[in-house]
Amino acid sequence: MADTISKEQRSKNMSAIRNKDTKPEIYLRKRLFALGLRYRKNATYIFGCPDIFIPKYKTAIFVNGCYWHRHNGCKYAYHPKSNIVFWEAKFSKNVNRDAVVREHLLSQQIKCLVVWECTVKRMKRATEFETNTIEQILSFLKSDKLYMEL
Repeated sequence: MADTISKEQRSKNMSAIRNKDTKPEIYLRKRLFALGLRYRKNATYIFGCPDIFIPKYKTAIFVNGCYWHRHNGCKYAYHPKSNIVFWEAKFSKNVNRDAVVREHLLSQQIKCLVVWECTVKRMKRATEFETNTIEQILSFLKSDKLYMEL
């Protein structure tokens, strides 16, 4: 199936998508800062350039978009109906890159936390869920676990 909009319009739409300082990322950073956690954002000196890096806990936090990083079973990770071959290749590269980054960080004993976009959206809607999620994050930071997804 061919694309339903022109190449120029598609290009304009895609260029408007940000790769850092997204709304979910800013929301999570504000919550962490309010808890007294200090971090570096988009730390280029850490492999994979995590969205948030907390040096005290040697933890890289990635706030992943469900669509772009293919969150399994999530309603936001739908499949486009046009240009299917391109999108499958694009998504496959993203997922493979995420796996390489995760393995490299874990081999360096850097903890890795992935917070999905749908989790942040749910945090914004439900105070109790937000509190539980923040508690899970704090528990992970203080634990010996090296990897977790929320």
